[in-house]
Amino acid sequence: MDYEDGLDRALEETPDIEGDTSRFQLPDPEVRQEGNATVFENFQEVADRLDRDPDHLMGHLQNEVGTSATVDERGRLRLTGEFRTERIRDALETYAEAYVICPECGLPDTHLEREQGAYVRQCDACGARSATGE
Repeated sequence: MDYEDGLDRALEETPDIEGDTSRFQLPDPEVRQEGNATVFENFQEVADRLDRDPDHLMGHLQNEVGTSATVDERGRLRLTGEFRTERIRDALETYAEAYVICPECGLPDTHLEREQGAYVRQCDACGARSATGE
């Protein structure tokens, strides 16, 4: 096999990464009211699925819904006030768009890096670097 044939074969076998976000599913938040607090039961699972630091995700949710929050010993997020599941879901979608999904290729294969006090989203799939809203 000559070089050109090998190159053609390699290109045919290379998976197409453009816009294949179908494998990324944002988990549905399990939210319940407990007195004057909203308990996000599967918060730790969502943070793990997004592959993000729970403190960073918590800070974003606090800003989005305009309240304070704490993570309890079981990994649940306790938000002060009453919030519907749809409101928490919207805040998670905003977070995924701002900090997880690559704006170039649309894949969730990113990680956050700190540069000069700001977060930069680095895509492991296409190599793109983009500033985040923070």
